[in-house]
Amino acid sequence: MAAIEYLIDHKEIKHCKIVVCFTPDEEIGEGTKHLNLDKFNVDYAYTIDGGTIGEIEYENFNAAIAKVTIQGKSVHPGTAKNKMINSVLIANEFINKLPSLETPQNTEGYEGFYHIISINGSVEQTVLNIIIRDFDMKNFELRKEFIREISTKINKNFDSDVIRLEIKDQYFNMKEKIEPVMFLIDNLKDAMLECGVTPNIRPIRGGTDGANLSYMGIPTPNMFAGGENAHGRFEYISIQSMNKAVEVILNLVQKFIN
Repeated sequence: MAAIEYLIDHKEIKHCKIVVCFTPDEEIGEGTKHLNLDKFNVDYAYTIDGGTIGEIEYENFNAAIAKVTIQGKSVHPGTAKNKMINSVLIANEFINKLPSLETPQNTEGYEGFYHIISINGSVEQTVLNIIIRDFDMKNFELRKEFIREISTKINKNFDSDVIRLEIKDQYFNMKEKIEPVMFLIDNLKDAMLECGVTPNIRPIRGGTDGANLSYMGIPTPNMFAGGENAHGRFEYISIQSMNKAVEVILNLVQKFIN
């Protein structure tokens, strides 16, 4: 917003046509779900959603969420032998079948993971929500299939469908959509260097609205905004980094004049 204000106040600065969009629900992968492309009528875009100063990102996870609903059978524990089906224990069995080291706290770089984001249940019914992440599409599909296999095996053990599985794709790696238009990255790197910022290209170990936008026909890499320690109680943003982001934006828009 500071960059827009500056451009409005300094009409002598030549720049390309600029369209600005603020998207809600980015963190659940649906920030662009109802975006009107007739109004957001652009060839390319950038999301200003990164962290540490200098970040440039055009690779992100392929992402899906699995909802595992486990149906148990609750009877009085005093007469439960051969009758009770404890869905909490089945949930525990399901979790134990996941690779113990393929979790967010044990992975980095291009390594994918399974992440149990919530569990809620009782003897009668337990629901697990698991997010599935991988940069490589083949491995991503294998991860989803592995979740299906666990569900199938447990159901076979009980000779009934105690597990109901729903898997929903959320977004995909935008790398293949950005690589044909790498001048977007080159322009951003140049814009940073011109104001003394060292570009730091790295994959996003998460998602961005740019992923969905890229698959909607608008290649959209991401740049830093200055946020740190995201999704935690110690999250903060650096004013100095935000100011540098403004400088980068002002440099960047001037590179698309022709």
